[in-house]
Amino acid sequence: MKTLICYFSAENGTTARVAKDAAEALNCELFEITPEPPYTAADLRYTNPLARCNREKFGKKDVPVAGRIENFDDYDTVLIGFPIWYGGAPNVVNTFCGGYNWFGKRIAAFATSGGSGIGKTAERLRPYLGSGDLLGAKLVHSGAELADWAKEIL
Repeated sequence: MKTLICYFSAENGTTARVAKDAAEALNCELFEITPEPPYTAADLRYTNPLARCNREKFGKKDVPVAGRIENFDDYDTVLIGFPIWYGGAPNVVNTFCGGYNWFGKRIAAFATSGGSGIGKTAERLRPYLGSGDLLGAKLVHSGAELADWAKEIL
């Protein structure tokens, strides 16, 4: 069984830290989901209604992703991490997920922020995963917590 952790991390780097720590604990590979072009600090200033992150989310826009996982078929288990934006994954994560064939994959989503918890994140992400087997979604605060949860459900 080969596992991959894919993650999108905003400017404070919390999701990146959690993903990297979990990848080390699980001895698996990482792929950073990066928007094209990358976000600037101004793009992520959600208190500004005209900020890029708000225009994308409310406009339900696809966000181009830089790079591609060339050997995606080699993985049977994928963990997908991100901060919660407006009750779900950022649009760049949805676009990333929509760009792959998830058939036969076991998938777990994790979030590293979300004042109201994980909510309906799994339900909102599911349409982008096609026939992949989404095993659940969890709000985590550390790589160790993510690794422990992954070992439980995967």
